[in-house]
Amino acid sequence: MKSFAHIIILFGLLLLLITTTSFAQSFEKTASGFRFSVSFTPELHEDAVDGRLLLLISDDDSEEPRFQISSQPNTQMIFGIDIENLAPGEKIFITDEVFGFPIVSISEIPAGEYNIQALIHLYETFHRADGHVVKLPMDRGEGQHWNLAPGNLYSTPQKIFIDSKENKIVPIVLDKKIPPIIPPEDTKYIKHVKIQSKLLTEFWGHPMYLGACVLLPYGFDEHPKSKYPLVINHGHFPYTFNGFRETPPDTTIKPEYSSRFHLDGYNITMQKYAYKLYQEWISENFPRMVVIEIQHANPYYDDSYAVNSANLGPYGDAITYELIPFIEEKFRCIGEGWARALYGGSTGGWEALAVQIFYPDEYNGCYASCPDPVDFRAYMLVNIYDNKNAFFTEGRWKNVPRPA
Repeated sequence: MKSFAHIIILFGLLLLLITTTSFAQSFEKTASGFRFSVSFTPELHEDAVDGRLLLLISDDDSEEPRFQISSQPNTQMIFGIDIENLAPGEKIFITDEVFGFPIVSISEIPAGEYNIQALIHLYETFHRADGHVVKLPMDRGEGQHWNLAPGNLYSTPQKIFIDSKENKIVPIVLDKKIPPIIPPEDTKYIKHVKIQSKLLTEFWGHPMYLGACVLLPYGFDEHPKSKYPLVINHGHFPYTFNGFRETPPDTTIKPEYSSRFHLDGYNITMQKYAYKLYQEWISENFPRMVVIEIQHANPYYDDSYAVNSANLGPYGDAITYELIPFIEEKFRCIGEGWARALYGGSTGGWEALAVQIFYPDEYNGCYASCPDPVDFRAYMLVNIYDNKNAFFTEGRWKNVPRPA
């Protein structure tokens, strides 16, 4: 799971990109200096689009620039601008007034050879029940990853020489569309479900869905009259059930290094323990239960934090009173609060704890590992109630910088 600090950094990056004011196309066409023009053809997409236009610039040839943007020190460059009702063939310009990350402007790019790519993250219009009309990206099965979202328009990377001191237009024509996500296959033990939520659909004024990856107990088919307790994992968007593998680790794969955990062969270690869980799962004395990982991606993020909010709507109620009863009926769960448990780590730890607190009679305990801050006495390293500032630990003779 992402650490809270990592999420804060990404949130800051997101704010930097989305707060750039859209420039009118008429103004952009009169601009001079070094700039990029971006357009798409009617053959690629026949209608006008709303969304976020992203320009990606990289000096690394290892993969497409759209896969090289992160909050890490080795990130490549990204620049963003809102677009509204951009028609096929119409050009939008990225000039030195468009903000970017990690450098602010294209005028700061050192002269040299780069791979460039553009992408439009498509938005939809939501007429919400609270009266707000917002344009946001609907999750399309990818868990809110703009570089993988099906339907997004993007260009084939091209290598160019950039000299921001030139009075030059670099044209980019979007020529590709990200294909739909291939749904994961069901197996004997792992199933996938998806429902339309009445509560969330009413709030958003748009069909909204919840899903789950379901792990069935050993002997589920052989004992059709048995009923099981339900264990709910909260966290970021899962494509399928994680950490469960019915075959031994693949001895032919190349070991991969995890920079997050500073561990060689992390991929092999994950396979090893996923297979170990399977072996325990089917053993004679292992407790029988149904386990689910919830999919609650939304127009803002890859998960909802599993609670009701003014900004996201009634996700807590929708998960507790719509999704979970559906799963319990479909997979023969006991269906009572005393027979449900929660667990998660990081963001999922916060969610598991919050759900237990807000719905005390619907769940019978939670295991919250390394949760995001649960109050503001330990908001990362800051006690918002007592500390005079967030940047220094104050001493009598010296202030010590407080890291993030």
